Amino acid sequence: MAATTTKKRPAKSQSGPAPKKVKKTDIATGKLDTSTTKKAKRSIPVTLTTSPPNDSENTDDEDDWEDAEDNVDFDGQAVDDDNAMQVDSGEGKTSARESHIAQKVLQQSRKAAKPHSDLISEAKRVWALARSQSISANERKKHISELMNVVRGKVKLIVFKHDASRIIQTLVKYGGKAEREEICEELKGSYADSAKNRYAKFLLLKLIRLLPSHRTDILSSFHGHVLSRSRLLLHREASGVLADAFELYANGAQRADLVKEFYGKEVALFSQKQDQDEKGKSSKGLIGVLETIGSDKEKKARVLAAVKENLISIFNNPDKGAVRHAIVHCATWEYLDVLGRRQDSEGEDAAKEAEKLRRDLFENCAELLPEMVHTKDGSRVAREFLTRGNAKDRKTILKTLKPHIERMCLDDEAQMVLFTAIDVIDDTKLLQKSVASIITTSNTLNTLVKSPQGRRAIIYLLIPRSRRYFTIAQIRALGDTDNARDGGGSTKQGNGEGATATGEGTSKKSPEVRQEEVRRGASEALLTWVKEQGAELAREAAESLIIADIMLHAEGDKSSPSQALLRGLTTPYPASSTSSASSPSSSSSIPVHPLDLPHTSRLYKNLLQGGHFNHSLRTVEISPRWDPTAFAVEFVKLVGGDDGAVIKDMCTKGERNGSFVVAQLCEALVREDASSNQEVKDSREKLKQWLSTSETLKAIEEGEKDGAKGIKVLLDGIGKL
Repeated sequence: MAATTTKKRPAKSQSGPAPKKVKKTDIATGKLDTSTTKKAKRSIPVTLTTSPPNDSENTDDEDDWEDAEDNVDFDGQAVDDDNAMQVDSGEGKTSARESHIAQKVLQQSRKAAKPHSDLISEAKRVWALARSQSISANERKKHISELMNVVRGKVKLIVFKHDASRIIQTLVKYGGKAEREEICEELKGSYADSAKNRYAKFLLLKLIRLLPSHRTDILSSFHGHVLSRSRLLLHREASGVLADAFELYANGAQRADLVKEFYGKEVALFSQKQDQDEKGKSSKGLIGVLETIGSDKEKKARVLAAVKENLISIFNNPDKGAVRHAIVHCATWEYLDVLGRRQDSEGEDAAKEAEKLRRDLFENCAELLPEMVHTKDGSRVAREFLTRGNAKDRKTILKTLKPHIERMCLDDEAQMVLFTAIDVIDDTKLLQKSVASIITTSNTLNTLVKSPQGRRAIIYLLIPRSRRYFTIAQIRALGDTDNARDGGGSTKQGNGEGATATGEGTSKKSPEVRQEEVRRGASEALLTWVKEQGAELAREAAESLIIADIMLHAEGDKSSPSQALLRGLTTPYPASSTSSASSPSSSSSIPVHPLDLPHTSRLYKNLLQGGHFNHSLRTVEISPRWDPTAFAVEFVKLVGGDDGAVIKDMCTKGERNGSFVVAQLCEALVREDASSNQEVKDSREKLKQWLSTSETLKAIEEGEKDGAKGIKVLLDGIGKL
């Protein structure tokens, strides 16, 4: 019996470096293909548990595609071939085979009677050759050219059919610029109709994506159809096309033109007659349009009324799905931004009027805010309502967001809403119940700690806007609401009507007091999490950063979490430890001591020195909520044991990353502020006794000859004992 062999996948440590990504080339032309790169996708609402279907994609690449119209009769009824074959051996009855043949003949005659049947049949024949995956670039180019000859001049006639639309999409995908431009020219005047068609919309999006030179013409054809006439934004099929075009492909000027329909017919009509200076102002959005109007208050009021009416009509039809789209969020933010500027700079009467308009809009969209927070403008809308709202408004917002807190923490824009809530809400008990308690559950923390967005959400409860986790742009964006909160603008939280008067902020507590209360409320659950899983998480690069900051900045009794972290170091050093220990996967594939992992040794070093090292100031930023000396005493007690064997091995075995940790341990025990403590003295004497023996010092010095780092620092630390 022949022996069978099986192909096994090599182990990760033996498979070598990952291969470089190969740049794809256009199969038809042989040139670098930019169309087959990863397509951009719209941001996903936090209310969806699964990704929505992307309107810019369909199944035109499926090899097993079949003509769905083959089994449909003229009346739109499906023809069941099995039922058509009546098997009966009696005389006078048609046999099953004859019945089947007759059914096929009838079906073919019906298809032949349809408009353009000959054209579609010929196009399908060539299309089957052009879309094959097993042909060369030259062959495909030949078939694409033949297919273009078949459909030339007839694109508009067949593009709205489900099968013919796929044929044209194949031409756009594999054809060159000339074919794409020719198809685009044939469709001119039918772009809006194509957007509303179930099948042609995919072709239109491909043209928008692959033909930047015609993008302006296509998008400009939507003018007058976004909210009026065709009402593309509320159309079942066209809504997604408009959303993709606005969010993924349109530039600033094109977006401004699309949003302009929210400003009313008057603005849309007169914007065509503007000079260059006025067009420049209009490109700034609603603020620019109002600047163009000048001092005509009645006209400004009509424009704002039109924006409000259009937005409320969308909010009153949430089932249409338009409320999720970035174009709606953009118009909503522009409207709120204008109202906010009026509150801040145009006197008390104007502030009251603006507050009334803001409240009217809030009452119509409060329940829909979870559908909006996933985009930049939508996030800013929710943050504006939080900042300028009263206590009741804020409670309403948190109630609607509560079911989606975890998904919001993982979204770059949505999490900004949570951060603003933490920044402005005075009722910290409500924050603890609605936000912090969800973030700090063990299962949620295990999910959040794996991504940069999730780690920002965790750390904001302790040290908001830390430069270790937030970029300058993010910190600046979060600071946009500070003026209204603290009274830099003209907002005031009075008599249940929100921000109405000048000179006072919408929040009464100082930011420091609020941060302290939030930190205190979240600390217990975070420290419990470290106690339960800290030793394991400390071995991972990103997770170790969070563990360090929780220990440094949380409030409460940290003795149990400290002991849990230190017990992770009591493992004896393995018999052999190689340099591969520093690789990301080494913590799971190769047995190493935790301190041989650079990020883990950095964690313990930071805890022993009392904070992170600031490279710009060249000093350690000491945390007021952490006692490094107490941690050092516990380190000697738990890790050192009776003979200090593990601490000695840290300096003499493995990668010797422990040299820096032990050096910092020595520094922590000789601090002036703790030198009189008897427990500290005893720990210092123990450590000195273990490390000052001639045998240990000799082993440490041999490491310097082998090129190990930190030996000089370690010897200096031992000398201070």
